[in-house]
Amino acid sequence: MKQGCIAVLGGSFDPVHNGHVALGHYFATLLVPDELRVIPAGQPWQKDGLQAAPEHRVAMVQRAFEQLAVPVCVDEQEIHRDSATYTIDTLRTLRAELGPDASVAFLIGADQLQQLHTWNEWQRLFDYAHICAASRPGFDIDAAHIRADVSREFARRAATPEQIRNTPHGLTYVATNLSVDISATQIRKAFEHGEQANSLIPPGVLDYIKLHHLYQN
Repeated sequence: MKQGCIAVLGGSFDPVHNGHVALGHYFATLLVPDELRVIPAGQPWQKDGLQAAPEHRVAMVQRAFEQLAVPVCVDEQEIHRDSATYTIDTLRTLRAELGPDASVAFLIGADQLQQLHTWNEWQRLFDYAHICAASRPGFDIDAAHIRADVSREFARRAATPEQIRNTPHGLTYVATNLSVDISATQIRKAFEHGEQANSLIPPGVLDYIKLHHLYQN
């Protein structure tokens, strides 16, 4: 692929919700990438089994991001992987596909940033991508709430959106003005108890969940 900027958003998306969309929209606006690559997880090693089948999660992601201002590609590589899902393997695969010069910006929320030190080969992530993190209510991203080695890496690699767009990998950006507090666990519990979750999920995703009777006892 020719040199460009690709924003990458991974997750279980069980189900995809307005918090995921807000994160994708924020960095699509900030970085103006050539593409947002959304990657539903296959077998995330740090989570218990997923409730919705892969084909449902892919379909929900397609509906959630269909109105985004940049091209969106749903990448199923992790779903088709036979082994546990590690971000480092996904980024290696993406780098091999996109070539050495493309800018790859991996997007995470504050909850993931707080746990980054537990990820497999987390320091090596910078060899393949930039890491862009965004705040989330209840998950502080100041030095007091991020492990010291992660905080140091983010501080020394801090860059502007323009630098991230024009550099292949190795930089960081932390957004502190995104404040959407939604979790997939919260949504699944609402459905299990017959409660409304209309304000938490894109309309197309809500229609899909109801049509296929997902997350219901």
